[in-house]
Amino acid sequence: MFNSLKQKIKTNPVLKQRVLFLMMHPIKTRPRRWLRYLQFLYMKKGKRSVIYRSVRKDIVPFYSFVIGDYSVIEDYSIINNAVGDIVIGNHTRVGVGNTIIGPVTIGDKVNLAQNVVVSGLNHNFENVNRTIAEQGVSTKETKINTDVWIGANTVVLAGVCIGEHVVIGAGSVVTKDIPGYSVAVGNPARIIKQYDIEKEQWIKVNK
Repeated sequence: MFNSLKQKIKTNPVLKQRVLFLMMHPIKTRPRRWLRYLQFLYMKKGKRSVIYRSVRKDIVPFYSFVIGDYSVIEDYSIINNAVGDIVIGNHTRVGVGNTIIGPVTIGDKVNLAQNVVVSGLNHNFENVNRTIAEQGVSTKETKINTDVWIGANTVVLAGVCIGEHVVIGAGSVVTKDIPGYSVAVGNPARIIKQYDIEKEQWIKVNK
């Protein structure tokens, strides 16, 4: 019943606009206070997961928010699913001051250091006869696979997929996919090491 209601709202532009106005403050662009009080009803938290009190939870019911077992979102982070689902796996740590804007999927045993930005959102800008603010946004899922470590002050852009067992150096800007078993650094991030399965060792990449 709830899913059919969500679908009806999404397919009716007028109804969708009215519901959004009731749920989201038009200036603050965050859930209204009454809706924030009800977040416990639609946020899905796994066993012994922790979301610190200072985390800004811009979580709405028309997209999913899921955090798995034994995962942590640390102080002063911002979690926003207003334009896409956020799914966080098990034993994953979202560090101090992170910003996560859906649609984003983060796997198990991922470590995000301080002040990391992971976003599935872009602002449209192509029409030069309208302001950027008037052109809305576009989304593309950003995915971080299992067993990834992302260094402090890194930005992961919309649509990027980071493979399994990857290290992203501090201060990097990840603009394209990073394959598994790699180390990438820089702006834009480039691969500097990859694991050679046959040699069973990490190999420097000269690019």
